[in-house]
Parts: sequence; C-alpha cells; structure tokens
Amino acid sequence: MSDLPLVSIVTPSYNQAPFLEQTIRSVLEQDYPRIEYMIVDGGSTDGSVEIIKKYAERFAWWVSDRDSGQAEAINKGLRRARGEIVAWLNSDDVYLPGAVSAAVKAFEQKLQTGLVYGNVLAVDEMGHPLNLLRYGDWGLAGLMEFRIIGQPSVFMRRQVLEQTGFLDPSYHFLLDHQLWLRMAQIAGMDYLPKTLSEARFHRQSKNVARAAEFGDEIRRIVDWMRVQPDLALLFSKNETRIRAGAERLEAYYLLDGGQPAASLRAYGRALRLHPLTALKDWKRITLAVLSLLGLGRLGNLYRRLRRKNI
Repeated sequence: MSDLPLVSIVTPSYNQAPFLEQTIRSVLEQDYPRIEYMIVDGGSTDGSVEIIKKYAERFAWWVSDRDSGQAEAINKGLRRARGEIVAWLNSDDVYLPGAVSAAVKAFEQKLQTGLVYGNVLAVDEMGHPLNLLRYGDWGLAGLMEFRIIGQPSVFMRRQVLEQTGFLDPSYHFLLDHQLWLRMAQIAGMDYLPKTLSEARFHRQSKNVARAAEFGDEIRRIVDWMRVQPDLALLFSKNETRIRAGAERLEAYYLLDGGQPAASLRAYGRALRLHPLTALKDWKRITLAVLSLLGLGRLGNLYRRLRRKNI
C-alpha cells in the first residue's frame, strides 16, 4: 500500500450543511487506500462545524476560521497537502465511487501529465440528474477558447501546481479555469472519458445566483491571455475564436441565471465573431428564444426528456 501515491483532497466549506455530509462521505468511502483529506471551513454558523466534528478523526486536518473567500480557503489546504496528487471538492459536490482510483491510474499511465479531468454529472438540490457534462481532449488551445472542464472531476500533480503558484485569490468565479490555463502552459493535461463526480446546481450556486458577474472575469481572462508571453502568439492566431468562446460562455451562464435576453445578446456577439463556435450551443439558443416567447414550458419538457437519456 505504501507504494501507492498519496492523494490529498481539500474541501472548502461555508454554510453548506445540507450537502456537506454527503460530500465528506463521498471522499471517505472511496476505494483508494491512501487519501489525505482536509476540510477548510470559513467559520460556518449553520451546523457545518458539528458535521465536520462528527468525522474529525478521519481527517488529516481541519479548521473553521473566517477567510477572504473560496480561493484563500482552497490554497490554505493545498499548501498543507503532502500528496503527489491533489484536488479540491466543494462542499456541495460529490465524488462518484472509484473516482480517485481512476485518476491515480491515469497519472500512472501518463507520467508527463500535470492535470487529469473526467466528465461531471450535474444534479439538482435533491441529487436528481440534470445533465451529463461530457468533455474532450481540449488542450491549451481549447482552454483558451473557454472550453470549460468541470472542476469537481479535476485532479492535479502537486509538483506542477506548486510550480504554477496555486489559485489567484483575485478571481471569484473562474478561479479554476485561470489556474488550468496556467498549468497547461507548463505540463500536459489528459481527458479521462469517465464520469468522476456530481456537481450540484441549486439556487445558492454561484453560477445561478451570481451568473451576471461571470462576464467580468471572462473578459479579464481574455485580457490576461493577450499579454502572457507564453500565450500571446497562440492568442493572436486564434483571437476570433477565443473572443467568440468568451461570449458563448457568458451567454451560457446568463441563461442558467434566468436572463434569456442578455444570453441571446451574448450569443449574437459570438455568432458575429465565429458562427461555428456559437452554434455549438444551438439547443441553448433555442431555449433562450422559447423563454422570451413565453414558451418556457416547452424548454422544461425538453429538459425532462433529456434527463431520461442521461
């Protein structure tokens, strides 16, 4: 067993008591035998600390103190990590059985890989499936075009993470994507065509409750990429696709946040820049139009039929 690489997992937590225990159990019940698990709570007042104490003996470390936000909490845990492989799992998401073992196997097969990612099953507050988020071998160019990968299904090589410099605490919404971009500049990333986690979408989720704020960080990342020495050439070659991808991603979040008109405007900008990029979301564009026409029930029917096919 000692020959197996240690995997360090950090869960940042703040007032997510309804979901926290399921998150914790999804880590502790993994079949991989060498896991170092840490909880970084931001001073919750909703009973989360009592849940944490229930499992405290099985944690490598935990703390409950006020912090400046998600990035600081995650970095606090990652800096204490001793594992060769590291990850973080938010307190409303869960790992599926075998997720950690699958990630470790992938790293063992690709020794130059700095980051491994799999698919994510989106679920609602009750854990009912909403959508299976399938990804692909995006690579650095794909990340620059805002092809998002699901953070709960990402595992990282600690050496590469430390070389990259952890999360930038000035980002609050796309802090993970900006980190993946920095890591992909110095090491390979590999797609594992397997569903590793469930991501919970609920009214308090940032991508629902604060969807309109994602656009500012998307544009900030565009400006950041444009001046990075290692990205500038690739940016200039693919600028139209990158900017269309940025508009498409903002449109995606706006629609999830219940703003179909603003979403359609962003999709329109993406269409003008690079039609093929925008039309990848033709189903969501249709949903936005139906919502504006007062035919949202048809969209709901589509979603129900889609869940049955997951």
